[in-house]
Amino acid sequence: MIRCLLVLCLLSCATAVPAAEPARVLLVGTYHFGNPGQDQANVESADVTVPARQAELQAVTDALARFEPTLVGVEWPAAAASTQYAQYRDGSLPPSSNEVVQLGFRLAKQRGLDQVHGLDVPGEFPFEAVQAWAQANGRTDALAALMQQAQGITARITALQATHSIGGVLREMNTAQAIDEAAGFYAEFLRYGKGDDQPGVALNAAWSQRNLAICARLLQALQPGDRAVVFYGQGHVHLLDQCLRVAPGVELVQANAFLPAGR
Repeated sequence: MIRCLLVLCLLSCATAVPAAEPARVLLVGTYHFGNPGQDQANVESADVTVPARQAELQAVTDALARFEPTLVGVEWPAAAASTQYAQYRDGSLPPSSNEVVQLGFRLAKQRGLDQVHGLDVPGEFPFEAVQAWAQANGRTDALAALMQQAQGITARITALQATHSIGGVLREMNTAQAIDEAAGFYAEFLRYGKGDDQPGVALNAAWSQRNLAICARLLQALQPGDRAVVFYGQGHVHLLDQCLRVAPGVELVQANAFLPAGR
């Protein structure tokens, strides 16, 4: 009888273990400030080092700082981000227009963070096989039109810089419509193939593998209760969003809830 009462007490009196606080992640899709020319289509970036643009970057930083980030992730390999952020903090890093420095390092330093998490990994982008298939199957003109579409996306971002602040450009780039349009460019490659010859599938598989590896590095860095701001090229955002949205213990926050309003 006593044993039964003890068991009942343990079952009824036990305090439920509280669930861990989720890690919140704010993904900011960006363009490349330094024009590295590594993408199939590239934005022609205005000079972000001039005083007016520096003020705009500070406005973006101040707005994102309201999220109170405890972690900043960027599109650089871990070693480069670690080394150069240390130099940035002590003032020895040479001037750079790169968005990792201008956005990621700036925000991390303003928040007093000891490190910036470089999340990037190398990846394949087997575009040549898609080109060869298109040529062999009478789809060269269609592929050229697709690449022209990509050029149109980057041309719009280039043009926005003449009428919008950097914060305004980023807000435009982080709408659901803009992110879906960028993702659609990659999905269109799935039309390039037939039967067992599927170069478009191989291209998308390689692109997905790289983004899963990026997502994995972020998940491995996150702790319960973290508030992470992650700056990445806009083309990555769709797949990173997909990965993080289903990851247990992670809550996504819309970038435009914090990016500065107005042009």
